[in-house]
Amino acid sequence: MSQPTSPLLGDQPLKIGAFAPNANGGITMTEATRSLRVSWEHQKKIAQSLDRWGFDVTVPIARWKGFGGSTNFNGSALETFTWAAGIAEATENIAVVATTHVATLDPVVAAKMAATVDHISGGRFGLNVVMGWNSVEMAMMQNGLLNHEERYAYGAEWLDFVERLWSSDEAFDVDGKFFRAVGCESEPKPLQDRPVIINAGNSKTGLAYSAKYADINFFVSSDLDQMAAHSAALKKAAREEHDREIQTMTAAMVICRDTEAEARRVHDEILEKADWVSAQNLMAIHGVDSDSWKEQMTKFKERFILAHGATSLVGTPEQVVDGLQQMADHGMQGVLMGFLNYAEEIDYIGEKVLPLMQQAGLRK
Repeated sequence: MSQPTSPLLGDQPLKIGAFAPNANGGITMTEATRSLRVSWEHQKKIAQSLDRWGFDVTVPIARWKGFGGSTNFNGSALETFTWAAGIAEATENIAVVATTHVATLDPVVAAKMAATVDHISGGRFGLNVVMGWNSVEMAMMQNGLLNHEERYAYGAEWLDFVERLWSSDEAFDVDGKFFRAVGCESEPKPLQDRPVIINAGNSKTGLAYSAKYADINFFVSSDLDQMAAHSAALKKAAREEHDREIQTMTAAMVICRDTEAEARRVHDEILEKADWVSAQNLMAIHGVDSDSWKEQMTKFKERFILAHGATSLVGTPEQVVDGLQQMADHGMQGVLMGFLNYAEEIDYIGEKVLPLMQQAGLRK
């Protein structure tokens, strides 16, 4: 096995990537006109644009069922391991991630699939490990949805099993709470010592899981102070409790145009043509819906419409870079971006935003 080759572990001051390009709607629930297509040719076009401009990573979302409404947000989505294999072959430098809900995939199968994509990519593969939260989707699966604490216990045993398959040269047995298996082995090993592990655990239990296992914790918030506190606490826990380092990344919907007025028009159109039903269904599954505090809930729904609950960066290239700088100043080491029109806007970011990021010291 070689040393890690993933750009996610590289030395860019602020890593950048695309989030959820593999599913209809991306991270935005609206009927506004968009170019994103869940077709293979379009997916390759997006990935190759990211690769050409030097983005660090592309991260898909694992979706098995849409959220209804007029757009059935994320209802059409390419499965992420096979997507990652194809994207790996179509690109040269960018890190390629698969997202897995651990309850949906046997560890022996996952270990082999991950190693395969790592070989296809030449050591650029990463795995976004998700415990599973969507009760509607999990109702489709044989294992169903465990309670919150058990999901993380299952995820720990699952990843321990996968990592042992990646590293052990001897066959071994497993006799755990969730897994019992005999004569386990997996060849070939990944090209990397260990594919990069991403996790979005944000609860107390989730943070403990990330501190122990993840290379990158993915934290969604629109509050800069919350980002800073989260990042500091997580890095402290990883260092003091497990003698290891961890990065923190966040997500943002980016609406960048030559003038602020142009960007605001796009922002307003997204909300004017919002798929409120889809957002309501998503929020209900998350358990954040309420008939009380209607004004606050409307604002919260707008965040879900625009960015699946993340923040939005709306304005000129200079304003977007200022927003990225603030995230970096508050502990975030990477930002995964969503767009209304991924392929076209990635080119715009490459032409107008990346040079300003370099001037600001956010990119090399």
